[in-house]
Amino acid sequence: MVGENDLAFAVRDKFPVRPLHTLIIPKRHVSDIFSTCPEEREALHQLALECRTAISQDDPGVQGFNFGSNVGVAAGQKIFHAHLHLIPRRIGDTPPPPARPSE
Repeated sequence: MVGENDLAFAVRDKFPVRPLHTLIIPKRHVSDIFSTCPEEREALHQLALECRTAISQDDPGVQGFNFGSNVGVAAGQKIFHAHLHLIPRRIGDTPPPPARPSE
């Protein structure tokens, strides 16, 4: 675990898109980010800010982030427990992956 508060925790993604790819997850089981309550969304956001700062300190080459969640099969959701992706980006990275395969 790379971070935690009362309502959420953060871990490195087991299948990272880029180095230091982090998942921010509510402790309560809900299927997607829209099912979280306002307090959980604030806890997730605060933890994301902390993780962003830590990642930027660990790797000064990080110049941006992708931050978001896939909701539903059509959007590429594979794990049906709400979570946010915090993906560090560096100049010269490959383009971010699409939410679903291109047709």
